[in-house]
Amino acid sequence: MSLNDAGLFVAGLWRYPVKTLAGERLASADLGPLGVAFDRIVQVHGPEGVRTSRKHYRLLGLHGTLDPNHLPLINGHAWNSAEALALVKHAAGDDAWLEADQSEARFDVLPLLVATDGAVAAFGRDVRRLRPNILIGGVDGMDETTWPGAELHIGAVIIELDSLRGRCPMTTVDPDTLERDPEILRDIGRRFGGRLALNAAVRRPGTIRVGDAVRLVRR
Repeated sequence: MSLNDAGLFVAGLWRYPVKTLAGERLASADLGPLGVAFDRIVQVHGPEGVRTSRKHYRLLGLHGTLDPNHLPLINGHAWNSAEALALVKHAAGDDAWLEADQSEARFDVLPLLVATDGAVAAFGRDVRRLRPNILIGGVDGMDETTWPGAELHIGAVIIELDSLRGRCPMTTVDPDTLERDPEILRDIGRRFGGRLALNAAVRRPGTIRVGDAVRLVRR
């Protein structure tokens, strides 16, 4: 069944060229089988494997962006430069390093994370704590909890919504001050069953833009 939800639109877009670092807000995004182009194509590693802000929260104080040639930058430095490595080591330990990875395995769940403004309003905190790729505006309250199994049609692009995302300690870190508040994750557990935003995949690729109309198709 198709429901033309009047008023739904793309309210925000983000890309995270370096996994687990702060990302960059976009006006438009090219979506392919592995989500937003150039998303999470560099990772922080340690001897134990991929190293993230779940334990090394100061990584969220570093910003991953892309230069005009699609080279990932860390605070403006090429990701494979000595300057970028020094910043990462300061945030994640002297035994940390950076590696490129363009495989599907670089994603924790699925390539896209979709948030809704209704749920963000109920959450009552900065949307950046949820680290979405796409924010859908015009959503009524916690209606996203009924969306798993549905599709988002944005122009020619089709996004499949799989499941609600279980949240982790990264939500407890203020994206500006890096102050941590463990109560936030407990609050997500109490009020939202530990889950906010939706794991998603791209069924039909293309380009989407902030302001684009969105149609929710329930099956």
